[in-house]
Amino acid sequence: MTTTTSADTSPAVRLDGVSKSYAGSFAVHELSLDIGAGEFFSLLGPSGCGKTTSLRMIGGFTDPTDGTILLGGEDVTCLPPNQRNVNTVFQSYALFDHLSVADNVAFGLKRKGVGRKEIRERVGNMLDRVQLGSLADRKPRTLSGGQRQRVALARALVNRPQVLLLDEPLAALDLKLRRRMQVELKQIQREIGITFVFVTHDQDEALTMSDRVAVMNEGHVEQCGTPEDVYEHPASTFVASFMGTSNLVPGTYRSGSVVVADGPSLPVGSRSGVTEGSNVSLSIRPEKIWLSDFTPDMAMVNGVIRETVYSGPTTTYLIELAPGITVSVLEQNTDRSRMEDRWSGGESVEIGWKPEHCLVLDGHAGRENTAPRERV
Repeated sequence: MTTTTSADTSPAVRLDGVSKSYAGSFAVHELSLDIGAGEFFSLLGPSGCGKTTSLRMIGGFTDPTDGTILLGGEDVTCLPPNQRNVNTVFQSYALFDHLSVADNVAFGLKRKGVGRKEIRERVGNMLDRVQLGSLADRKPRTLSGGQRQRVALARALVNRPQVLLLDEPLAALDLKLRRRMQVELKQIQREIGITFVFVTHDQDEALTMSDRVAVMNEGHVEQCGTPEDVYEHPASTFVASFMGTSNLVPGTYRSGSVVVADGPSLPVGSRSGVTEGSNVSLSIRPEKIWLSDFTPDMAMVNGVIRETVYSGPTTTYLIELAPGITVSVLEQNTDRSRMEDRWSGGESVEIGWKPEHCLVLDGHAGRENTAPRERV
């Protein structure tokens, strides 16, 4: 989870033991975080987890109670926002409706006293980069949501900040447009090479765009890693349940299986570091469970279909393994004959999974291991 930097290169952003408390209650608690230069880094978590507070402390809009904030190796903990080489794109975009698109983008450059010729060149280049060159003379109120989002992005990037902070900038867009803008935003970040720190509560958004994701909960980072690492190998029951959908089944670990009280033994294979007889939770993603096409290396369990949910490209089956123990199974609707002959409620089925696709999480701490936390 530690970001490795060369001996002569400082992280673009370093939070060292940063905390923020309000009336004795911590919004962020002892957060240590390194974000590399040119990285697309996402702070992900539910409302109230501390992600926006962390972003505001990086930007200088909120003062930390404790700890140190460094940008490119420089201590900026006590500097105001206008003295930090960062820009912020907010959810509301905060555009000036009485100014044209070009004047909105040029606003920060004019405040800095940049010459007219350079402003014209930089604004034109940036508008072309975000595909708005033909709309330079339009007013923001005449633009679509996606276009306004690109104006806000261009206005922030034209100032060439060391770090760009983005506070849920896509949240106000409809689903189809939001997905398209996710791809465009990542492409722009790669082309420009500026460090992006992105706040979101949307797991799909974080997985789609990020080089690394920090999953936050109650003011601290539960896990930090690549999208694949965080999704495929969640370090806690919170991460497993928050990152997409995961089946979490409580039980006792015995001889390579999770034994459910008054229920079946669910094979998970031998697990190093898991104590025999300990309370655990089995975590397995719905798409990792099979309802057909089994292979010899799969663990097999019997169950009963309780619900079938069709959602276009996929069908989700809720399958009861024992009273009070239900798992979801996700199947792609790729075979027309299977689509027309889906299982119905009440049918008995056999499901299977590969033991290596399971995670066994500590039932008490909720974590996969008990190793000390590193700087993330």
